[in-house]
Amino acid sequence: MGSASHRAPNPLRNPESISSPQRSKRALILVILTIFFPGSAQLIAGNRKLGRLAVSVTMLCWLAVIGLVALYFINRSVILSWVAHPNFQMVLVVVLGTLAVLWLIMFINTLVIIKPKFLAPGMRVIVSVFTLAAVVATSGLFIYGASLVNTGRQTIEKVFEEGPAFDPVDGRYNIAVFGADSGDNREGVRTDSVALMSVDAKTGKTLMISMPRNFQGARFADDSPMKKVWPDGYNCGNECLFNAIYRDAVDNHADLFPDSVKNVGAQAAMDALEGTTGLEVQGYVMVDMAGFSQFVDALGGVTIDSGGWVPYNGKKWEGTNLRTHWFAPGVQTFNGKQALWFARSRDFTDDYHRIKRQQCLQQAIIKQFTPQTILTNFTGIMSAGEQLVETDIPASQLASFVSVAEKVSSSPFARLTLGAPDFPRSFSTYPKFDQIHERIQSIIDKQNAPKKEKKKTEETTKTEETKKTTEASQAPEQSEAPEDATDVNNAPKLSNGEQEEFTQPDGSPITEEYLVQLELMGYTTRIAQIAANNDECSVP
Repeated sequence: MGSASHRAPNPLRNPESISSPQRSKRALILVILTIFFPGSAQLIAGNRKLGRLAVSVTMLCWLAVIGLVALYFINRSVILSWVAHPNFQMVLVVVLGTLAVLWLIMFINTLVIIKPKFLAPGMRVIVSVFTLAAVVATSGLFIYGASLVNTGRQTIEKVFEEGPAFDPVDGRYNIAVFGADSGDNREGVRTDSVALMSVDAKTGKTLMISMPRNFQGARFADDSPMKKVWPDGYNCGNECLFNAIYRDAVDNHADLFPDSVKNVGAQAAMDALEGTTGLEVQGYVMVDMAGFSQFVDALGGVTIDSGGWVPYNGKKWEGTNLRTHWFAPGVQTFNGKQALWFARSRDFTDDYHRIKRQQCLQQAIIKQFTPQTILTNFTGIMSAGEQLVETDIPASQLASFVSVAEKVSSSPFARLTLGAPDFPRSFSTYPKFDQIHERIQSIIDKQNAPKKEKKKTEETTKTEETKKTTEASQAPEQSEAPEDATDVNNAPKLSNGEQEEFTQPDGSPITEEYLVQLELMGYTTRIAQIAANNDECSVP
C-alpha cells in the first residue's frame, strides 16, 4: 500500500488535477452548496475551520426557521405580535443585515476555492454570472428584507407613541376612530366620522358603535375637563353637534387639559364617547380623509357588496352641467378615490345612510388587512400609514393588538348607530342615555354568551330589535334634516314589509343613464326613493 504522499489528490481541493469539464461541474456544485447550505463548500473544498463555523451558524438559522414555522402554525398570533414590536424589528434588521454580509463573504470565499483561472474562458463567465445572481437572490434578498422591516419600524415610531401598553377594560379594548376632514376650504379639523370600536381581547368579537355627526347633548366622562364646562352634557342646540366638540375644545378650552395630552380635540371627543356610551375609551386613531384614499390603494383596493345605487361626483355628462355619477348595486372593488366617495356620499339620502356604508367599509378593510396583504403591499401601506393615521396608542401596544387582529378579521361585527335606524330618527337630537347603555350592554352580553345560550339570546334580541325598529319607523320626526342633505322619502313598502323593486317605465332595470335623466328632469324625489336602500352593504 502506498504512503499518504503517493495517494491520488482530492479533486475537490485540487481542481488542477482534473479535466476541464470536471472543473466546471465542481465550480457549479460549490456555488449551489453555498446557496443552500453556506459553509458546506468550505468544509469539503476549502478552509475547514471557516466551514465548521459557517455550517454551525447555518444550522442554527435553519433550526430557528423551522421553529418559527412550527410556532406560526401552532399559534401564529405570537409570531405576529413579535414582528409588530419595534424592538424585535430592530433586532431583526441587525440579524438580517449581518447574515447578508456573512453570506456575501462565503460566496467570495467560494469563488477563491473555485479558482476561476483553471476554468475555460466561457465557463468562467457562466460561473461569475451564476454566482452574482446567487448573491442577489440571497444576500440581496436579506438586505431588501432588512430595509422593509426598518421602514416599518420607522413608520411605527413616527405614528405611535412611546409608553407602556395598556390592559383591556372588563376584557375589552375600546378605541375611538375619527374620520378627520381638514380640507383647504375648512378651518381646523372636523370629525365628520366618529366610531367606537369595542373588541373582546380574547375572542376578537367586535362592536362598532357609530356616532352621528349631528348627535346633540353628548355627555362627558366624569374626569374630563369638558365636564366642568358642560356638566349637563354638550347641549346648546344646533351649535352643539358632536362633530363640533373637537374644535370647541381646541379653540376655547385647551388650557383646561394637561400638557401631556397630545391632541386636545381628540381627547375631548374621546371623553364624550366615554360619557355617552358608558365604555372606558383607552385610545384613539384619527384617519385623515386624504390619506384614506392612498391607504386603500396601497391595500390593492377594497371589495364590498353594495345594496343600492350610491351617487358620487365625476366629470360632467356631455352637453350638461351635471356631474352626478352612480355606483351600481352588487359586488364592487373600489380604488381609494372610489372608496372615499362611497363612504362620504349623502346626496339624495342622509348622514345615517353614509354611516352604515362607512361601517361596512371599515369592516371590509379590516377583513382584507391580513398578513398576506401587508407583505404583498408593505412599502405602499407603510408610506400611506404616515399620512393616514394619528394616534395616541403606544407602539408597545401593537404586540397585543396584532394578536387580536386576526380574530377580529374573521369574526362578524356587531354594529350599532346612536341614531336611525337603530333608534328613532329624533334620537340624535333627544338622546336617552339609559337606552344607549342598555343596548350596548345587551350586545356585549350576547357576544359573551355561551353557545348553548346564544340561540336563545339571539331570538330574544331579534324580537326586541323588531319591536324597536317598528317604534323607530312610527316615531314622529322631531329633528331638522342634516346640513346639505336632500329630503329622503323612503321607498314604498310591499304588504310583506319588503322594499318595492324599482324599474324604468318600460319595466327594464334601473341604469345609471336613467338616474341621470331623472335628475336632469328634476325628479329628485323619485331618485331619493330609488337610492333609499343604498345604506345596505355587506362584506363578501
